[in-house]
Amino acid sequence: MGHMKRTANTSRTPAPSGSSPAAGYGELQELVNDLYARKPSGSVERIDVIMRAQVNDLNDDLMEVVNLLPAGSYKRARLCDQLNSILTAHGWAYVYGTVE
Repeated sequence: MGHMKRTANTSRTPAPSGSSPAAGYGELQELVNDLYARKPSGSVERIDVIMRAQVNDLNDDLMEVVNLLPAGSYKRARLCDQLNSILTAHGWAYVYGTVE
């Protein structure tokens, strides 16, 4: 995928049933893959996640998800759990996809 800036979904409400995935669908999975590419069993800090999200030029909704991560160090499974919880709380899991 290219790294062009995508238009943010300005809606802050859960996606209605029958809605289709957003242009940013799968970009959080790409972010997670990028973060752990060189250290699959290692940890990353919250600031590493934010910096990589900026490099990947995530849209405003996905940056909001990343910025809501609590401070700390994350193994892959814990980071995915945190991101998925935030996505679910926003009602965006279907629109943007979950991560593993």
